[in-house]
Amino acid sequence: MKTKKENSNKIKTGKKHDTTEKDKWILRLYIAGQTPKAITAFTNLKKICEEKLEGKFSIEIIDLLINPQLGAEDQILALPTLVRKLPVPVRKIIGDLSNTERVLVGLDLLPGS
Repeated sequence: MKTKKENSNKIKTGKKHDTTEKDKWILRLYIAGQTPKAITAFTNLKKICEEKLEGKFSIEIIDLLINPQLGAEDQILALPTLVRKLPVPVRKIIGDLSNTERVLVGLDLLPGS
């Protein structure tokens, strides 16, 4: 997991002809440096996306140690925080994303219990 100093790191997966903007998932993972918790959150998120979203997603990693002003738009109060930008509505999940069921419910990929 690398972050770019000038802005953020986008990881795009899937083939362009497979997805349209309508069914594309845009996710932002806010972190504060490459801490064990941040790395775990990224690893868990990538695994969930690859299994459930089948190439229809992009992940943007925003390191608030490098660009603290970028957290203001999504009102980030705790780290790591995952923000689902698309599909709307925007949703937030705080933590290392290790509770897969909770993440799936939070992202609306699994009905709530």
